[in-house]
Amino acid sequence: MSTEIKVPTLGESVTEATVGQWFKKPGDRVEQDETIAELETDKVTVEVPAPAAGVLEDISVKEGETVAVGGVLGSIGAGGDKAAGGDTAARKPTEAAKPAEAKASAAASAASAGKTADYGSSEQGAAEQTPEPAKADGAKANGSGMPAAPSAQKLMSEKGLGEGEVEGSGKRGQVLKGDVLAALSKGAPSSVQEAPRAARAPSAPDDASREERVKMTRLRQTIAKRLKDAQAQAAMLTTFNEVDMTAVMQLRAKYKDLFEKKHKVKLGFMGFFTKAVCHALKEIPAVNAEIDGTDIVYKNFAHIGVAVGTDKGLVVPVVRDADQMGIAEIEKEIGRLGLAARDGKLGMADMQGGTFTISNGGVYGSLMSTPILNAPQSGILGMHKIQERPVAIGGKVEIRPMMYLALSYDHRIVDGKEAVTFLVRVKDSLEDPERLVLDL
Repeated sequence: MSTEIKVPTLGESVTEATVGQWFKKPGDRVEQDETIAELETDKVTVEVPAPAAGVLEDISVKEGETVAVGGVLGSIGAGGDKAAGGDTAARKPTEAAKPAEAKASAAASAASAGKTADYGSSEQGAAEQTPEPAKADGAKANGSGMPAAPSAQKLMSEKGLGEGEVEGSGKRGQVLKGDVLAALSKGAPSSVQEAPRAARAPSAPDDASREERVKMTRLRQTIAKRLKDAQAQAAMLTTFNEVDMTAVMQLRAKYKDLFEKKHKVKLGFMGFFTKAVCHALKEIPAVNAEIDGTDIVYKNFAHIGVAVGTDKGLVVPVVRDADQMGIAEIEKEIGRLGLAARDGKLGMADMQGGTFTISNGGVYGSLMSTPILNAPQSGILGMHKIQERPVAIGGKVEIRPMMYLALSYDHRIVDGKEAVTFLVRVKDSLEDPERLVLDL
């Protein structure tokens, strides 16, 4: 008897994934709950455990192919010990493989017909070059009768879009607000947006043999799309300031050993920055808000996203209710999220609901940058390299450890005065960290 290997539930609004890697090949012995494959979604990487012990009979979906939630990836046969099973055991996997292959093939075909048409992941380039057929596919996909989300319906009404003109990525093809924004950004006339659709000029013969073409992962495709959408939708502007890190560095040097001994976590700079940001968000709530159609949604909480670079791309796990945490709690949660991100074990809940983001390019040596908003958020703070520079202190020139700070914000909702004030408040808290303790 064979056991099907099915795609697990991947989280809210995620309906399909790409097979990133198989850790076993047909004929290999597997144990129950052993990780046998890895799936890539547009948000996280998901491990697929073996549903039963036995022998991997067949693989229905190869690496790089797309499969829907609940789709069949392959099957496991009840292959026992060779010595105990003899020829009968050896024949069973082969005999069982035929119906399993037929069933898997049918499921894969159904998933391909029902889902690949919606999103075109494996054929994204072709879909982008021929937008009209893609629109037709979207209309067909949304024919399930599932009504659009209220926020999406409101935005569609404002923009004069029908449901058939927007591809839905929610459950049963439901159109979400993000789908409408994506459709609007694709339809906006812009030479920059049209550039990726243009045919690539052929390489010179001497260069072609030295090039390597690698398909973008779903995560990288999503990163590219979200960043481009953010630029297209928001009126982004960046304001700068610099902070003298002397007080924080002295405080850290004085208490880091005692802090680590008591809290079992190292005292870094992110705890101070996150706490400083939470204080500033309370004073300037517009930076912690987002636009929904013609409404402004103010968040009376602070879920701080912390950008983490991994070998597969940038991810932004979220420290939830950071405004209610102490520095030790923040450091512990950032440590947990960072480790999970690097190991590819972030869950969907770890990635959702952020209201503001902090990006630390300084760990890579960046001296100054203009970070891009993490839509639909209205603000992102860029940290940079701490560098000793001569500064004027009380009429004298002194060498101090300085860091440039950059706040990118959505000018549609945040005024220049608010943005500058926010950044000054962050600077004040870091240059006088006692403020963080006294909640000043």
